[in-house]
Amino acid sequence: MIRTLPISLPLLTLSALLMSCTDNEPQQNAVETAVPDYWPVIRSEVVASTEIETRVKTLLASMTIEQKVAQTMQPEIRDISVEDMRRYGFGSYLNGGGAFPNNNKHASVQDWVKLAEAMYQASVDDSLDGSRIPTMWGTDAVHGHNNVIGATLFPHNIGLGATRNPALIEQIAEATAKEVAATGIDWIFAPTVAVTRDDRWGRTYEAYSEDPDIVRDYAYAIVKGLQGRGNDFLSEQHVISTVKHFLGDGGTQGGDDQGDNLATERELFDIHAQGYIGGLTAGAQSVMASFNSWHGVKNHGNPYLLTQVLKQRMGFDGFVVGDWNGHGQIPGCSNESCPDALNAGLDMYMVPTQAWKPLLENTIAQVKSGQISTQRLDDAVARILRVKLRAGLFDKPSPAQRALAAKQNLIGHPAHRAVARQAVRESLVLLKNHHQLLPLDPRAHILLAGDGANNIGKQSGGWTITWQGTGNQNGDFPGATSIYDGFKQAMQAAGGKVTLSQDGSFTQRPDVAVVVFGEEPYAEGNGDLANLEYQRGNKTDLALLSKLKAQGIPVVAVFLSGRPLWVNPELNAADAFVAAWLPGSEGVGIADVLLKKADGTVNYDFKGKLSFSWPATPEQTTVNRHDADYQPLLPYGFGLRYGDAEVLAPHLNETLSAANSDLSPLVLFENNIKAPWQLSIGEVGHTQAVVSSVQQQGPVSLRTSDWKIQEDSRLLRFDGSATGEIQIGAAFPQDLRTYLESGAVLNLTVKLGSPAQAEVRLAMLCGEGCRAELDISDKLAQLPTGQWHQLSFALACFAEAEQLARVFSPFSLQVKGELDISLADIRLQPGVTAPQQCLK
Repeated sequence: MIRTLPISLPLLTLSALLMSCTDNEPQQNAVETAVPDYWPVIRSEVVASTEIETRVKTLLASMTIEQKVAQTMQPEIRDISVEDMRRYGFGSYLNGGGAFPNNNKHASVQDWVKLAEAMYQASVDDSLDGSRIPTMWGTDAVHGHNNVIGATLFPHNIGLGATRNPALIEQIAEATAKEVAATGIDWIFAPTVAVTRDDRWGRTYEAYSEDPDIVRDYAYAIVKGLQGRGNDFLSEQHVISTVKHFLGDGGTQGGDDQGDNLATERELFDIHAQGYIGGLTAGAQSVMASFNSWHGVKNHGNPYLLTQVLKQRMGFDGFVVGDWNGHGQIPGCSNESCPDALNAGLDMYMVPTQAWKPLLENTIAQVKSGQISTQRLDDAVARILRVKLRAGLFDKPSPAQRALAAKQNLIGHPAHRAVARQAVRESLVLLKNHHQLLPLDPRAHILLAGDGANNIGKQSGGWTITWQGTGNQNGDFPGATSIYDGFKQAMQAAGGKVTLSQDGSFTQRPDVAVVVFGEEPYAEGNGDLANLEYQRGNKTDLALLSKLKAQGIPVVAVFLSGRPLWVNPELNAADAFVAAWLPGSEGVGIADVLLKKADGTVNYDFKGKLSFSWPATPEQTTVNRHDADYQPLLPYGFGLRYGDAEVLAPHLNETLSAANSDLSPLVLFENNIKAPWQLSIGEVGHTQAVVSSVQQQGPVSLRTSDWKIQEDSRLLRFDGSATGEIQIGAAFPQDLRTYLESGAVLNLTVKLGSPAQAEVRLAMLCGEGCRAELDISDKLAQLPTGQWHQLSFALACFAEAEQLARVFSPFSLQVKGELDISLADIRLQPGVTAPQQCLK
């Protein structure tokens, strides 16, 4: 099926390929003259139906332009009402990460179904729009039904790649489909079939591997599991799947999320397209366009890739959906108007925020003017209707009446948790086992240390309840087990003792310490890195490992991460080292492998093998299997089993290059709040930590907003009822004197929603009675509204350098009066000539 023939047609330049399409409609013969024949014609296992095609034509013939354009719109639940659905009849709607029915993070299964039922009934109510076409709800269920409290959370894809078990992947997909169906949702935005080539990319953990073969096989398996097979295809037990993001998102320059992929077309096929071969062969019904560009052309507006390659050559007959306002990134477009995307081959605009209404109106006008041809619109709508008919949405009962609707017992079902627990066991990769320290005796006294030991949110990573996976507590995961829970269960049963101590302190000396540590949760571009050094400049986890080892206690390191990172110092400080990735809700699976049976025999051996090469240096960011010069610390496919001989040297090189030792910006807020900092809001002296994307605390309200990309800024409103405060701080102070010596400035990016008339003070807080502040009221009052501005303030304006040795909050705004302000990028920038504004 998958042909890898020599190129028989000359490769055209990208500009020539794009010129082979007209402005309004791709040429029908373009595939015969432009697309190399190594792009396969997919023989999808979903066979076209004459009956369905007849129904599609009949429906199209009865629809107005307004009704057709409405089918191409996908707004978000925070931005539309049930009445909007009744009035416009949107083809689809979504909930983004951190969006819930009634804005309630703890919404019940019944709440989810209630909203699905209301939207469905409004869509088939023809009293206002004349249409009875059912809508469909799409959601990001990327490692289980991860937006719903109590759902089974499977290991993120990077961990699943280490299992080398496509049959297990299909079981995971089947379980996910059932939990999604229980909430009345029709469609999920998974699987991600990216092939990561630069591990600095913040979405590395969403990829199964750096190797396209694994991604192809897994894509086939997961689509089968989500959508079903044969007579069970898209039954009430299954959901519509989406292979994403088309195309090349894992190969951008520098690992930049939404960046530019400069691969040749042959490389694009051989590496980045293989997941689509697997997924489309299995019958995936939707494809999501990618934010990234290919040779400078945004994929949302690339007719060669979306139409000539995907639809015409590969034969994809489902629909292409956009990503979060991705159409607005096309040059000449905005979130509110973009005919170029539809003309290029996008079939459905994902249009969150209030941009949906102007986009709807502008697209209608563009069809009527001929800027978008009626043929292209009809093709887009036909594709959407075809999928809805295949999914039975015209014939199934409404969401509340379906077989699995509101079945609370399906959310976190024991059978699903058992599959997830197996996936955790099989995903663990043993990197080091000095003197065969592992497996551990469950009858011993074990110290569980580190901030990941009893932290289900941290072990689950991003895309967990909230988009970034932040702001969660263990109580948000009913039925789940932390890593400590797993050890406690097994050791109590065996007669051993486990002591939980995050900082590694103890009163009774343990026999061994298990330290669980790793990356804080993040998603998408929020996780992009400059290099692969773990905990640069803040080696608190290394200090904990070293402290325990210095006391002569054997140390097992359990590393939670969304990618392989340079951890040579941590590897040296540990006697055994386990790459646990992001295991999800079933932390008990780690104890299954690390602990022996009570009789001293192995309980479960390690099975996991690296699906990503492990870097030898922080700068070795693009080391991949089959590279000509391939010298990783540990190769693709590596993974010890119990009894295997040690591979790593007794002491690994810990020296950093000069380039890596330079002082870097101290980022407080870039897309999200950066660890160890935490955002809090409220009345002065009574602030509370922000734990939700929408929160009110005293005189201050907050919600996420968009600056450059999805939810990369925060909109704050101070109502003036009391003096309000926003603060970015940490429980422990930071020493910022090196930033002072470098001539650093505090940069912040702001936008005013209305003229600033409040009294506003910008401050840094360094403990009791230690404070430096600046009245910036006049500065803000001079700024035009509705525009983003960068403000800079010199760190040198602190009176004494010693104050900077203990900074608890490098950013605080106190507001007396009413203020509507959005904040984006906030950081200390070293090595900058200080401006005149002072904190005083």
